[in-house]
Amino acid sequence: MGSVAAQTKQQQLPDGYVQPAELPPTSWSILPSEEPEFVSIAQTWVASLSELLSSSTAPNQASLSNIFLQNSYWRDHLCLSWDLRTFHGPSKMEAFFAQSPAVRLKTVEIDYKNPDAVSLITLIPGQEFRAVQAYLKIATEFGTGRGLVRIFREGLGGQPKAYTLYTALEELRGHEEPLNDRRPHGVDHGARQSRMSWKDRREAEIEFANGAEPTVLVVGAGQGGLTIGARLKMLGIQTLIIDKNERVGDNWRKRYHQLVLHDRVHYDHLPYIPFPPNWPVYTPKDKLGDWFESYANSMELNVWTTSTVTSTIWDPIKKHWTATVVRSTPSGQSTRVFHPRHIVMATGHSGEPNIPAIPGIGSFKGDRICHSSQFPGAPQPSTGKKAVIVGCCNSAHDIAQDWYEQGAQVTMVQRSTTCVLSSEHGMDELIKPSFHDNGPPVEDGDLNMYGTTAPVLKRLHVDTTKRINRLDNELLKGLESVGFKLDNGSFGSGFVLKYWERGGGYYIDVGASELIINRKIAIKQGQEIKQILPHGIEFADGSVLEADEIVLATGYDNMRSTAVRIFGKEVGEKVKPVWGLDEEGEIQTMWRRSGHEGFWFMGGNLGFARYFSRFLALQIKALEEGLTSYDKY
Repeated sequence: MGSVAAQTKQQQLPDGYVQPAELPPTSWSILPSEEPEFVSIAQTWVASLSELLSSSTAPNQASLSNIFLQNSYWRDHLCLSWDLRTFHGPSKMEAFFAQSPAVRLKTVEIDYKNPDAVSLITLIPGQEFRAVQAYLKIATEFGTGRGLVRIFREGLGGQPKAYTLYTALEELRGHEEPLNDRRPHGVDHGARQSRMSWKDRREAEIEFANGAEPTVLVVGAGQGGLTIGARLKMLGIQTLIIDKNERVGDNWRKRYHQLVLHDRVHYDHLPYIPFPPNWPVYTPKDKLGDWFESYANSMELNVWTTSTVTSTIWDPIKKHWTATVVRSTPSGQSTRVFHPRHIVMATGHSGEPNIPAIPGIGSFKGDRICHSSQFPGAPQPSTGKKAVIVGCCNSAHDIAQDWYEQGAQVTMVQRSTTCVLSSEHGMDELIKPSFHDNGPPVEDGDLNMYGTTAPVLKRLHVDTTKRINRLDNELLKGLESVGFKLDNGSFGSGFVLKYWERGGGYYIDVGASELIINRKIAIKQGQEIKQILPHGIEFADGSVLEADEIVLATGYDNMRSTAVRIFGKEVGEKVKPVWGLDEEGEIQTMWRRSGHEGFWFMGGNLGFARYFSRFLALQIKALEEGLTSYDKY
């Protein structure tokens, strides 16, 4: 079972990548199948952890080894520290507790209100490799949360030990979200001259009237900006979201004409307001833009559109920013200066468009050459046009398909390899276990997904990718037959880890692969571009492709590049690299302290935005309430 990891230990990995975990020996997966027996295993383990936490001394390696496997993982989001951490093995756990002897995690119990409180799961579908899984309720020094543990036992009489434990803070004590029986009244009954209507109050809030100041300024009103805005509102933190576009949702509406999300709706819900049950499985971009607009209104978020930050200065003494915001409205342009204590950059997990410095790029005399982020859609019709797309990932495939549908002669330039999986089989294998119509609540699905640390997920996805490839065998063989080069991601772990580690390099097939296989979209593979010609592209092998339009689907720089453009070099030099995995397997810098006081990054797909926005909001609230400070975790 551990052979995949064992074979890779000698390999050097680029920054942002992690080794796949080793699985426990097969003998540890021999578990009783009767419910009373495996429930007893979970109860025994939880009792042992509780006893450890109640000790007057910090847990040491010996005591931790009694309840954790040597190759175990404890992933923690804000319960043990004000950071997102993963500790690999009892020795790393002991090292953490030695530095933080006051254990903030106070109680752990099985969450018996959950209908699947304790269950016997198969860690790798199709194999007899089972674990006892238990949902947990958690209390810490500062609040409450949830957790998930997966337990093994050596043989039928061995000591239960955890392979993975996940603990996550969800609420701060005394600052619970105003939901359900804590919901606001919506009106103050009684007669008084100062009473304002809801509409008047909302207008005053949105405009930050009478000198009101936002505590948090969020730049960007996409899924990142809207979800952190909603989370902060639920915590009572005054927040202003600004966006350069005319309407909320334009960040999706303005993308290429045929764009439809590749993720399924079940995974894409936003916090507090899920998509309705009749929502399509795959969301068209314009429909998503309209949903974002209605979400902002329904959640009563303070959003200024057609607005930009023109200058920012951090005051290290007063601990706030001086931020100048220029806003255009039908009545004209106005300038406001705010002093937020936090700025959240929510412009997407990517940075500036990566436009290669190709010789001759300024000499192109065709209809257009542009980056994929600027591509509005193929002209209708485009019969007889020759379109060349440089790149071979999601955007490149969608754009190539769009061109083909409008009658163009299309060629994709694939310089290296691409991880390809069908939407049908890939999403079933990857998403459906946790997110589907008849599946667990989204909150449990999130625990299942994010409760598995990256090294373990990487190892499990080696098997998952093999299953997907078997199901997609005809598709993949067809692509290879026409010279399209494939990969399976780092160590064969597939596209999910490729997204976490490098933010791209894959295509979830929604139709373009069949066009490639049938040679309706041509492939130019394995050649670097030598130069752009007035009417085409010359490659290193001397061949030339004629082109009326060239689209550079060449990805994006690190998010720091956008931070430099908007906030200046001082901020850019202090913030750490964004995205990719750190040495513990947590995504770097995103939703965490950035390296610059009062400055945060927020990004990722809809599922990431829904889940991790909670932790960013809780960190900001903890700082505002004096529960922590920037000089300590």
